[in-house]
Amino acid sequence: MTQEITAWLSDMDGVLVHEGKALDGAPEFLATLHEREIPFLVLTNNSIFTPRDLSARLHAAGLEVPEERIWTSALATATFLAAQGAGKRAFVVGEAGLTTALHEAGFVLTDDDPDFVVLGETRTYSFQAIMKAVRLISAGARFIATNPDPTGPSADGPVPATGSVAALITHATNRDAYFVGKPNPVMIRHALNTIGAHSESTALVGDRMNTDILAGMESGLQTHLVLTGSTRREDIQDFPYRPSRVHETIKGVTSLLQS
Repeated sequence: MTQEITAWLSDMDGVLVHEGKALDGAPEFLATLHEREIPFLVLTNNSIFTPRDLSARLHAAGLEVPEERIWTSALATATFLAAQGAGKRAFVVGEAGLTTALHEAGFVLTDDDPDFVVLGETRTYSFQAIMKAVRLISAGARFIATNPDPTGPSADGPVPATGSVAALITHATNRDAYFVGKPNPVMIRHALNTIGAHSESTALVGDRMNTDILAGMESGLQTHLVLTGSTRREDIQDFPYRPSRVHETIKGVTSLLQS
């Protein structure tokens, strides 16, 4: 099944790592891609960290992923906005991963008449910043968010994430956010362009049916669901679409690569 696949995209949390520890088969999966010089990117909807930060965190878990092989929703958002040609002023609710990406794309970060309000993930949402975002959007700024995930993981359980805060702002402004991260195919297309890959010869590995698998399917990719993250096998029947393959862990994907 993988003989015609020449490039791979992989989610990070729930596929390669969980709570800072490498998941079963992840080191072998990455080693195989490196050894065979197969183009790949590790994708994440997390916009908190820069690729350099994430590379270091993966290294601490025993996984070697160069920063240029990491594609975040923050990078996708900055790339998308830079192509809009609608001004380079943005008010940002987020952390270094997002602010750095926007700076590098030529944006000025300001609360003075911004063209965009850009909402990303942060470990400490400021209600004052959210109120300012509401006022700026109501005044005409375009509302962009890095990803629609309602919750994120923590050692103490799920915590509110970008999607939940975006919903709060939407209720206050009656303006819907445009979400750039998965499952938006925009993030996948930008990732494919980054490594010079084509959808018909690329596969995606993920642990979420409603983000990873949906994004891959809508982008025309071969999709591989692993059961080490958010989705259980019995959950698959709740969705009207199906992944190309289902694996207990990414070790199953590695076996296909090595066959």
